[in-house]
Amino acid sequence: MSEETTSTDKDKVEQDFNEETEPVAIDSTPNKEGEDFKAKYYYLAAEVDNMRKRFEREKENLLKFGNEKVLSNLVGVVDNFDLTVSALKNDNDDKVQNIVKGIDMIRNQFLDVLKQSGLTQVESLGKIFDPNFHEAVAQQPAPGKEDQEIITEYQRGYLLNGRLLRAAKVVVANNN
Repeated sequence: MSEETTSTDKDKVEQDFNEETEPVAIDSTPNKEGEDFKAKYYYLAAEVDNMRKRFEREKENLLKFGNEKVLSNLVGVVDNFDLTVSALKNDNDDKVQNIVKGIDMIRNQFLDVLKQSGLTQVESLGKIFDPNFHEAVAQQPAPGKEDQEIITEYQRGYLLNGRLLRAAKVVVANNN
C-alpha cells in the first residue's frame, strides 16, 4: 500500500508541476494606455522643468532690474550735483571751494552707492556715436575730429546691469 500511495502522490506532484509550468501566452503588443501615461509624464516633467527655469530667470531679472525706477530718479540727483559743482568750480573764494570739495565728495560717495546697485556711467566724450547708448541733440563742425565723434556731452547716460537706463545726450561732430 505504501508503494501505491507513493506512486500516486508522485504522479499528482508531477501533474501539479506540469500545470504550473505550462507556458502562458504573453501579450506582446505594447500597452497603449501605459505608453500614453508615460508620454504625458515626460511632457509634464519637461513643462515643470521649463517653468522652474523661467521662474528663476524672472527672479534674477527682478533682483537685477527691480530698482530701475528708483535709480532712474536718483540719476537726476546726480545731475544736480554735477551742475552745482560745475557752477561753483570757477569761484575764487576759499570757503566756496571748500563747499565744492564737500559736494564733490558727497557726489562721489553717492555714485559709489549707485555702482553697488549695478549702475554704471556711459562713456561718451571722444567715442564714436552709438545710437544704442547715445542720443544726438545736435551736430557741429569740429576740425580735427572724426565724423560721428562725440564732442560734447549735455547729459550723462547710465546703464543698469548692462541695460540702458538713460541714453547720453550728446553733440556729434559733422565735418561735411
